[in-house]
Amino acid sequence: MKKLFPIVAFVAVALISLTMAGFAYFATQEAARIKFEGTADDALSRIESRIDLHLSLLRSTQALFDARNGDISRGEFKAFFTALDIDDNFAGLRGVGFLRLAKTGDEAAVERDILHDHGSAHPIYPATTQQWRTPIVLFEPLDTSNQSIIGFDMFTEPVRRAAIEKAMADDQQHASGMVQLGQGAGVRQTFTGFLVFVRLNVETAPDVINASRSSTAGFLYAAFRAQDLFQVALSHAPLLPVNVEVYDGKPESGNLLFCSEAPPAERIGAKLLARRDIVVAGQPWTLLFRPTSAFEPPSSRAIPVMLGLFGLLLAGAIALVARYQERAYDAKSALHETTEKSLLEKDLILQEMKHRIKNSITRVLAIARQTASQATDVKEFSASFSARLQAMAASQDMLTRSRWQKADLGDLLRIELGQVFGKELPEGVLSGPEVLLDETTTQALGLTFHELATNALKYGDAGGSLNSVRGSWALKVDWSVEGRGRERTLVLNWREAGQKELEAPVKTGFGTKLIDLNVTRELRGTIARDYHADGLKVEIRIPLAA
Repeated sequence: MKKLFPIVAFVAVALISLTMAGFAYFATQEAARIKFEGTADDALSRIESRIDLHLSLLRSTQALFDARNGDISRGEFKAFFTALDIDDNFAGLRGVGFLRLAKTGDEAAVERDILHDHGSAHPIYPATTQQWRTPIVLFEPLDTSNQSIIGFDMFTEPVRRAAIEKAMADDQQHASGMVQLGQGAGVRQTFTGFLVFVRLNVETAPDVINASRSSTAGFLYAAFRAQDLFQVALSHAPLLPVNVEVYDGKPESGNLLFCSEAPPAERIGAKLLARRDIVVAGQPWTLLFRPTSAFEPPSSRAIPVMLGLFGLLLAGAIALVARYQERAYDAKSALHETTEKSLLEKDLILQEMKHRIKNSITRVLAIARQTASQATDVKEFSASFSARLQAMAASQDMLTRSRWQKADLGDLLRIELGQVFGKELPEGVLSGPEVLLDETTTQALGLTFHELATNALKYGDAGGSLNSVRGSWALKVDWSVEGRGRERTLVLNWREAGQKELEAPVKTGFGTKLIDLNVTRELRGTIARDYHADGLKVEIRIPLAA
């Protein structure tokens, strides 16, 4: 579990940081949406205020007609609108007009009234099969470019007719659908816009046409150029960073009344879309608002990104610290384990050393007692005892160099024999395979070889004859290993050659006893001596540890 902690810490901190970054991002998005919704509401309020202002003019004109019971001459109509200064105060309003309502077939009477008011003939057009005729008889401002609209029958056009029929049924204002303004004989330029109609009632009239509730003389209407109307509504300072699309009804390409010149921002224009559905004089409109490049969100989008990156860096740093802490803990644990192991090994070594020292002291004391019992004087005791201690020391030195593991049999023989004879042994004296001895075997055989060499030096062919017989050494030592595995046995042959006949000694000295004790008791082996005319042969057989 400790090894997984850095990964778990990284994942946990990273998830928390990314979650916080996600919340910050959504909060930024929501703040931008709320701010843009407010901007869209502001734009909508400007549009609705401008439309209400224009419709109030239509209501004022209706009040004028009502006050005069519908009897308004062209001059009075013109004076009224001239005083209002429509061009400066009502931008987007193309004009206000009056439609005379008449039955089909009564066009002549209407044409006479038009001739009387305008001083020129304006026939009613176009021809129609409809029951009603609603030609334009008054319109302001009326300049030379739109004189031809006088006499135009709006009831012949389906979109205008639908709004007029609604206005015939009540006294409310009714807007038409999207129309092309400027239609008439000789008119070259048209504008996209809409019309608003309201019924005009009179109390008595000789040519009254009965309506549902009162006598209807005709309809007042206001014509609006959509581009100018909405552009003026949105151009007030401060300018709003919004793209506006106004649709007559559903938001379809064929119903587009107006579109702002400033395009929507590509980056956020599709995400921040505000829709408003309104009703203007009974006609449903759809307005779509999108932010332009001038729109500034209330908070930067870089904040969530920076927060997420910072969180990932923090998670990585915590994971690294956890990893280093884990490694430090592992190193501390390993050090503690090593220390415990070292202390245990040290204790074992101390116990082993105490045991070995105790055994060595016991052996030294035994050698000292036996040597003293055989010596005739102090000098002889000192020489014998020192030689035996040196033999033990040589064995101990070999074991120390091998870190108390194993000692080589050939090296042990060379050291012990070299100490006794005082020189290096020539080639051919020792022969045998490599045999590694444990501590007990090394110490026991070390003393054994010392005693055998000492006896050879003392009782063999004295001095020179032992060193050379017929040009060769009088001592030969060879060994071999018999058996395998746990049944291995070391067989060592010690041969001494001389010029005088050797006989078995009558009395057994301490050296011989020491040899027998080492081989038989210490090593659980056997030793056999063969005295013959030209020398001595000693065979030692000891089991080897596996």
